[in-house]
Amino acid sequence: MSILRQKLIDEIEVRGLSRNTKESYIGFISRLSRHYRRSPDRIRDEELRAYLLHLLREKKNGPGTLCIAVSALRFFYRHVLQRSTEAIETALPRMKKPVVRPRVFSPDQIARLLQVDGLNLKHRTLLMTTYAAGLRVSEVCHLRPEDILSERGQIRIDQGKGRKDRYTVLSPRLLEQLRAYWRVYRPQSGWMFPSAYWPDRHLSTHAVMLVFKQATKLARLPSNGGIHSLRHSFATHLLEAGVPLPVIQRLLGHSNLATTSRYLHIRREILVELKGPLEALDLKPLMQPSA
Repeated sequence: MSILRQKLIDEIEVRGLSRNTKESYIGFISRLSRHYRRSPDRIRDEELRAYLLHLLREKKNGPGTLCIAVSALRFFYRHVLQRSTEAIETALPRMKKPVVRPRVFSPDQIARLLQVDGLNLKHRTLLMTTYAAGLRVSEVCHLRPEDILSERGQIRIDQGKGRKDRYTVLSPRLLEQLRAYWRVYRPQSGWMFPSAYWPDRHLSTHAVMLVFKQATKLARLPSNGGIHSLRHSFATHLLEAGVPLPVIQRLLGHSNLATTSRYLHIRREILVELKGPLEALDLKPLMQPSA
């Protein structure tokens, strides 16, 4: 499917979709073709629906993966093969994703994580930066020294998710930590956190995830779903400190305030102060009958 593959790549790039989206879409179309052992332009609409059921029932893919699969297949058949939009949407319905609330660490747990024995200076600085600036794992991997704007107290995120630049906070304590790290490691590759194996490249997202996994294990903490929980914790702790939601939205780089507002569900002080309707009832104590 070399010609169709190139057409798919062309359609993705002309729309400015991200590299991760490009890789995901190409991967799903390739797996579809291998599943039926023929070119995807020869696969019928009813077979597309059957393939989704195969992913759900046999491959046990979750709603998130299935939503990406539907997006990839819809994109390919609509924009590359120009099949009827109505027919494609009928054949490839979107599965409703469950609402999952972010899992966060308490400030005490963050302190335990960042000073646990067994973390070297590089890894501690890496995790501290991720939490203190509310970064995605890909964003901390792509940090460069010139992105640390010490005089302005900001970190510049170059082309984050959605290909958007933004600025986030650079706290004095994080700046001190970054300077201590720089004095020891002096990275020369142009990346703030270069790979130990390929010094001219930045750390991979997989390597950073492994660092986080090892740190939580050493600190005897739950992983809370992975390193992205540090970003969730950053947002939640700012909200609990009284920082307005629109400010947090800008720091996180969310396009929609509704995305940021999910942290309202886990503000600790609201849940602690909320007594619930049972407290308003005048209930007499239930007396146990005498034996």
